Amino acid sequence: VQLQAYGGGLVQAGGSLRLSCAASGRTFSPSGMAWFRQVPGKEREFVAAVAMSARMTSYADSVKGRFTISRDIAKSQVFLQMNGLKPEDTAVYFCAARGGPRMILSGMSAQTSYPYWGQGTLVTVSS
Repeated sequence: VQLQAYGGGLVQAGGSLRLSCAASGRTFSPSGMAWFRQVPGKEREFVAAVAMSARMTSYADSVKGRFTISRDIAKSQVFLQMNGLKPEDTAVYFCAARGGPRMILSGMSAQTSYPYWGQGTLVTVSS
């Protein structure tokens, strides 16, 4: 399974970016996909997650109301629309995915729920 994330870049505070991630693999059909982010020297943290077959999403408190996660089931893709960006959103953003049974809400924010990870895309928000 391979995950390819793209869409990062440099944006001014208050601006928007849209991240995309595609999962590929001969027989892989993700049951859930998520975004995490990491600042150098800090722990990787949860941003948002979506269940692929259910209308279920989860967001970190720090991004609620500003970020929106969506998915394209047919293409095994997940998107993160980021609006109202702040300098503290600056980080490397990682896409993650899992297969298997449908996700439960309590597990959506846990890194251990996702065995597959992409390389990350850098988002820099200038003040």
